[in-house]
Amino acid sequence: MGFRLGSQDFKEGEVIPKKFSCEGEGLSPQLVWENPPSGTKSFVLTVEDPDAPMGTFVHWVVYDLPSNLQGLERGAGTEGLKDSLKQGLTDFGQARYGGPCPPKGHGRHRYVFTLRALDVPTLGVPNGARKNEVERAMKGHILAEAKTIGVYQR
Repeated sequence: MGFRLGSQDFKEGEVIPKKFSCEGEGLSPQLVWENPPSGTKSFVLTVEDPDAPMGTFVHWVVYDLPSNLQGLERGAGTEGLKDSLKQGLTDFGQARYGGPCPPKGHGRHRYVFTLRALDVPTLGVPNGARKNEVERAMKGHILAEAKTIGVYQR
């Protein structure tokens, strides 16, 4: 079994429940991962909408997650652990989870949750960094990547 990412709140390719969207409570969904590669020292999580009208829209960036972590609790990006997570700026302009919120009538959008296992314990970027800063710091340190995709439409 390889490196895998999933959620108890939605299944791969299925609809993300409303409570995790801008129309609901806006909570970040529960996530769980398993089988990171040997040598993993930290994780980076991103959530993106590649179907946004103006190009890929960033909904969440979390980095420097410790290697002993096996998931994130429901609401971790919006309540609970949010103060202990290093979160980057989203395209909503906030350093927190931003739920699915496609334009009304724009059809079904995909939300790609990507977890990267890294060979360094920290990226050395400050809290609130932009996604491109996090990506630049990750370059050359990615051991493996796991994804899960949910969909949402308004």
